Amino acid sequence: MSGDAGDRVADLERRVAALEAAARDARAGNASGAVPARTRDTAEDAPGTPSTLPADTFWALEGLRERAPADEGGGVLFAGVVRTPDGATWEWQEGHRADELLGRSWEEAGAALEALGSPVRMMLLREVLHGRGTAAELAELAEFGTSGQVYHHLRRLTAAGWLRSAARGRYVVPPERVVPLLTAIAAVQR
Repeated sequence: MSGDAGDRVADLERRVAALEAAARDARAGNASGAVPARTRDTAEDAPGTPSTLPADTFWALEGLRERAPADEGGGVLFAGVVRTPDGATWEWQEGHRADELLGRSWEEAGAALEALGSPVRMMLLREVLHGRGTAAELAELAEFGTSGQVYHHLRRLTAAGWLRSAARGRYVVPPERVVPLLTAIAAVQR
Protein backbone atom coordinates (compact mmCIF):
# COMPACT_ATOMS: atom_id res chain seq x y z
CA MET A 1 0.00 0.00 0.00
CA SER A 2 1.31 3.47 -0.76
CA GLY A 3 2.17 5.68 2.19
CA ASP A 4 -0.83 7.98 1.71
CA ALA A 5 -3.33 5.10 1.42
CA GLY A 6 -1.68 3.25 4.30
CA ASP A 7 -1.88 6.36 6.49
CA ARG A 8 -5.59 6.75 5.67
CA VAL A 9 -6.31 3.10 6.48
CA ALA A 10 -4.41 3.39 9.77
CA ASP A 11 -6.35 6.56 10.60
CA LEU A 12 -9.66 4.83 9.82
CA GLU A 13 -8.67 1.87 12.00
CA ARG A 14 -7.90 4.24 14.89
CA ARG A 15 -11.24 5.99 14.42
CA VAL A 16 -13.20 2.73 14.35
CA ALA A 17 -11.41 1.48 17.47
CA ALA A 18 -12.16 4.74 19.27
CA LEU A 19 -15.83 4.63 18.24
CA GLU A 20 -16.11 1.04 19.43
CA ALA A 21 -14.52 2.00 22.76
CA ALA A 22 -16.93 4.92 23.12
CA ALA A 23 -19.87 2.61 22.43
CA ARG A 24 -18.61 0.16 25.09
CA ASP A 25 -18.22 3.03 27.58
CA ALA A 26 -21.74 4.27 26.84
CA ARG A 27 -23.17 0.77 27.35
CA ALA A 28 -21.23 0.53 30.62
CA GLY A 29 -22.88 3.69 31.91
CA ASN A 30 -19.90 6.04 31.69
CA ALA A 31 -21.90 8.70 29.86
CA SER A 32 -22.17 12.11 31.49
CA GLY A 33 -25.56 13.77 31.69
CA ALA A 34 -26.69 16.42 29.24
CA VAL A 35 -24.87 19.68 29.85
CA PRO A 36 -25.39 22.94 27.97
CA ALA A 37 -22.63 23.25 25.40
CA ARG A 38 -19.85 25.79 25.36
CA THR A 39 -17.04 26.31 22.93
CA ARG A 40 -13.36 25.84 23.63
CA ASP A 41 -12.66 29.39 22.40
CA THR A 42 -14.73 31.14 25.07
CA ALA A 43 -14.10 31.29 28.78
CA GLU A 44 -17.78 31.94 29.45
CA ASP A 45 -20.03 29.06 30.27
CA ALA A 46 -23.42 28.72 28.65
CA PRO A 47 -26.19 30.31 30.73
CA GLY A 48 -27.01 28.10 33.69
CA THR A 49 -23.85 26.02 33.35
CA PRO A 50 -21.73 25.68 36.49
CA SER A 51 -18.44 27.52 36.15
CA THR A 52 -16.45 24.42 37.07
CA LEU A 53 -17.44 21.35 35.13
CA PRO A 54 -16.06 17.86 35.69
CA ALA A 55 -13.06 17.09 33.50
CA ASP A 56 -15.02 14.47 31.52
CA THR A 57 -18.04 16.70 30.82
CA PHE A 58 -17.19 16.97 27.14
CA TRP A 59 -15.96 13.39 26.67
CA ALA A 60 -17.86 12.94 23.41
CA LEU A 61 -16.72 16.29 22.04
CA GLU A 62 -13.11 15.59 22.97
CA GLY A 63 -13.28 12.21 21.25
CA LEU A 64 -14.79 13.80 18.17
CA ARG A 65 -12.06 16.45 18.09
CA GLU A 66 -9.46 13.67 18.05
CA ARG A 67 -11.20 11.80 15.23
CA ALA A 68 -12.37 14.77 13.16
CA PRO A 69 -10.21 17.81 13.95
CA ALA A 70 -11.70 21.20 13.14
CA ASP A 71 -8.71 22.09 10.97
CA GLU A 72 -9.62 19.08 8.82
CA GLY A 73 -13.26 20.14 8.54
CA GLY A 74 -14.60 18.72 11.80
CA GLY A 75 -17.51 16.39 12.23
CA VAL A 76 -20.90 15.78 13.79
CA LEU A 77 -21.72 12.88 16.09
CA PHE A 78 -24.90 11.77 17.79
CA ALA A 79 -25.44 8.72 19.87
CA GLY A 80 -27.87 7.34 22.38
CA VAL A 81 -28.88 4.44 24.55
CA VAL A 82 -32.67 4.53 24.93
CA ARG A 83 -35.16 2.40 26.78
CA THR A 84 -38.53 3.30 25.31
CA PRO A 85 -41.78 3.21 27.31
CA ASP A 86 -42.80 0.02 25.48
CA GLY A 87 -39.77 -1.72 27.06
CA ALA A 88 -37.47 -1.87 24.03
CA THR A 89 -33.85 -0.77 24.37
CA TRP A 90 -32.07 0.81 21.43
CA GLU A 91 -28.45 1.86 21.01
CA TRP A 92 -27.34 3.96 18.10
CA GLN A 93 -24.39 6.04 17.05
CA GLU A 94 -23.90 7.97 13.88
CA GLY A 95 -21.12 10.29 12.80
CA HIS A 96 -20.55 12.42 9.71
CA ARG A 97 -17.73 14.55 8.43
CA ALA A 98 -18.80 18.19 8.46
CA ASP A 99 -17.47 18.87 4.97
CA GLU A 100 -19.57 16.01 3.60
CA LEU A 101 -22.71 17.37 5.27
CA LEU A 102 -21.99 20.91 4.11
CA GLY A 103 -21.29 19.74 0.56
CA ARG A 104 -24.36 17.53 0.25
CA SER A 105 -27.69 18.64 -1.21
CA TRP A 106 -29.96 19.54 1.70
CA GLU A 107 -33.15 19.35 -0.32
CA GLU A 108 -33.29 15.58 0.17
CA ALA A 109 -33.53 16.11 3.94
CA GLY A 110 -36.54 18.37 3.48
CA ALA A 111 -39.16 15.61 3.29
CA ALA A 112 -37.95 13.90 6.47
CA LEU A 113 -37.78 17.19 8.36
CA GLU A 114 -41.09 18.37 6.94
CA ALA A 115 -42.77 15.22 8.22
CA LEU A 116 -41.64 16.20 11.73
CA GLY A 117 -43.00 19.72 11.26
CA SER A 118 -46.55 18.78 12.21
CA PRO A 119 -47.47 18.78 15.92
CA VAL A 120 -49.99 16.00 15.24
CA ARG A 121 -47.35 13.81 13.59
CA MET A 122 -44.98 14.44 16.49
CA MET A 123 -47.69 13.34 18.95
CA LEU A 124 -48.33 10.25 16.81
CA LEU A 125 -44.65 9.32 16.92
CA ARG A 126 -44.63 9.75 20.69
CA GLU A 127 -47.69 7.51 21.06
CA VAL A 128 -46.13 4.84 18.85
CA LEU A 129 -43.00 4.90 21.01
CA HIS A 130 -45.29 4.49 24.03
CA GLY A 131 -46.78 1.32 22.53
CA ARG A 132 -49.89 2.49 20.69
CA GLY A 133 -49.08 1.07 17.31
CA THR A 134 -52.23 0.51 15.27
CA ALA A 135 -54.18 3.12 13.39
CA ALA A 136 -57.27 2.10 15.37
CA GLU A 137 -55.50 2.68 18.72
CA LEU A 138 -54.27 6.05 17.52
CA ALA A 139 -57.66 7.07 16.09
CA GLU A 140 -59.21 6.50 19.54
CA LEU A 141 -57.33 9.56 20.76
CA ALA A 142 -59.43 12.63 19.98
CA GLU A 143 -56.47 14.98 19.42
CA PHE A 144 -55.55 13.16 16.20
CA GLY A 145 -58.81 13.83 14.39
CA THR A 146 -60.66 11.37 12.22
CA SER A 147 -59.34 7.96 11.24
CA GLY A 148 -58.78 9.36 7.73
CA GLN A 149 -56.59 12.12 9.17
CA VAL A 150 -54.68 9.58 11.26
CA TYR A 151 -54.01 7.44 8.16
CA HIS A 152 -52.88 10.54 6.25
CA HIS A 153 -50.31 11.37 8.96
CA LEU A 154 -49.18 7.74 9.26
CA ARG A 155 -48.58 7.61 5.48
CA ARG A 156 -46.50 10.81 5.62
CA LEU A 157 -44.39 9.50 8.51
CA THR A 158 -43.93 6.15 6.80
CA ALA A 159 -42.93 7.75 3.49
CA ALA A 160 -40.35 9.89 5.32
CA GLY A 161 -38.94 6.83 7.13
CA TRP A 162 -39.98 7.81 10.65
CA LEU A 163 -42.43 4.89 10.87
CA ARG A 164 -42.50 1.39 9.45
CA SER A 165 -45.50 -0.88 9.04
CA ALA A 166 -44.99 -4.03 11.08
CA ALA A 167 -47.04 -7.22 11.57
CA ARG A 168 -50.80 -7.07 12.07
CA GLY A 169 -51.22 -3.46 11.06
CA ARG A 170 -48.91 -2.11 13.73
CA TYR A 171 -46.62 0.81 13.16
CA VAL A 172 -43.20 1.08 14.78
CA VAL A 173 -40.46 3.66 14.83
CA PRO A 174 -37.62 1.80 13.08
CA PRO A 175 -34.76 1.05 15.48
CA GLU A 176 -32.33 3.11 13.41
CA ARG A 177 -34.65 6.14 13.76
CA VAL A 178 -35.28 6.12 17.54
CA VAL A 179 -32.08 7.95 18.56
CA PRO A 180 -32.16 10.36 15.58
CA LEU A 181 -35.78 11.23 16.45
CA LEU A 182 -34.91 11.89 20.09
CA THR A 183 -31.83 13.84 18.93
CA ALA A 184 -34.09 16.08 16.85
CA ILE A 185 -36.35 16.61 19.87
CA ALA A 186 -33.35 17.37 22.08
CA ALA A 187 -31.92 19.78 19.49
CA VAL A 188 -34.95 22.07 19.70
CA GLN A 189 -35.21 22.13 23.51
CA ARG A 190 -34.61 25.53 25.05
